[in-house]
Amino acid sequence: MESRVSGLGDESGAVTVRMKRDREVLRSPFLVAAVVALLPIWGMAAAEQQHRHQGRGGEKKLRFGTDGRFKILQVADMHYADGKTTPCLDVLPSQFPTCSDLNTTAFVLRMIEAEKPNLIVFTGDNIFGFDSTNGAKSLNEAYAPAIASNIPWAAVLGNHDQESDLSREGVMKHIVGLKNTLAQVNPLDQDVIDGFGNYNLEVAGVEGSGFENKSVLNLYFLDSGDYSTVPSIGGYGWIKPSQQYWFEQTSAKLQKAYISKPLPQKAPAPGLAYFHIPLPEFASFDSSNFTGVRQEDISSASVNSGFFTTMVAAGDVKAVFTGHDHLNDFCGELTGINLCYAGGFGYHAYGKAGWDRRARVVVANLEKTQKGGWGAVKSIKTWKRLDDEHLTAIDGQALWSKSSTGYLRLVTMACLIAQAIVAAANSQRGTSSEIVKPFAD
Repeated sequence: MESRVSGLGDESGAVTVRMKRDREVLRSPFLVAAVVALLPIWGMAAAEQQHRHQGRGGEKKLRFGTDGRFKILQVADMHYADGKTTPCLDVLPSQFPTCSDLNTTAFVLRMIEAEKPNLIVFTGDNIFGFDSTNGAKSLNEAYAPAIASNIPWAAVLGNHDQESDLSREGVMKHIVGLKNTLAQVNPLDQDVIDGFGNYNLEVAGVEGSGFENKSVLNLYFLDSGDYSTVPSIGGYGWIKPSQQYWFEQTSAKLQKAYISKPLPQKAPAPGLAYFHIPLPEFASFDSSNFTGVRQEDISSASVNSGFFTTMVAAGDVKAVFTGHDHLNDFCGELTGINLCYAGGFGYHAYGKAGWDRRARVVVANLEKTQKGGWGAVKSIKTWKRLDDEHLTAIDGQALWSKSSTGYLRLVTMACLIAQAIVAAANSQRGTSSEIVKPFAD
């Protein structure tokens, strides 16, 4: 069951915003005509940027606003193809005749207007390559609302983005050439790394505060692959050792900077990770210990490459956000890390008739210092919005707070130590070890 959000502390005003225009107006021929008219303009603006190469991440610095907040809009699985000629999937019979990719575009526009995010993150399957006749054109139109909004945006690849006339590398190179994107093909200082679209972004504190030159929120983006390339292993791809090594090195570097002068901190700055394919650990939850719904199986890789354990050991990531399984939108906490789906966004993606397309919003809030200025991140909260008449906000929940860090860190370290002890003991006996859970079932 979906719970409507009635308030989340200082986010209550933002969460309960109701759009004045109803769904019929937004689905009217006038809106469709407006979107159609704007697409060529957006496409031209995007094309002007195509000569730019990778490495745009440093061109525009992300930072918290003077209200002490930083908001991220996650868009998962747009499955954009050829615009108004691409039909919708799994919608009500009454919606089908006039429904197309333009409904996806309209939803992005509504979300940007309602939430006014500081960053937009597209978490893969942004286009559906099989049905796209021109990959570059589909990419331009899919990202057009973000480009037109002048809001910084980032993207990672899913398992369908490369199925048109562009390779995975080609798709990512095209993305980093578009206006306002902070995406990168790969880290510039990393010679060998698997995949395309592994990078991190730093979010600095409020300008004029003691944290204005310090990253108080770290964002990690990874390529979770498409399909297994190992003949004996079927199914989807996974995050490889080279990517995990890069994550470990980047996390360690950011943590070192955060605990160093000026204003040395006692604990790492919180981190958020974005990629497409869920980890096997997403299957650890049921309706008793998550917020949201699970309506289909967890389509993770058949191989557990250990990235969840890598993040737990690093100690800074507080939440992971994925897509891929469109009918799942839950968020649950495991060993100090929240594992969250966004839910399906796009109308050309599979869904369920009558179950609204949706998007996830995350907001980080800063604490006040003793002198009254803005300090480090105090809390991280999330909710989702439905593409219904009122753009209804549902399933508000707190993901992390600074006050709980010490306790969770102790629990995490205790679990890791216990796992090591059990593994060592079983190794001596020649038996397999079981995973030690942080709490009893």
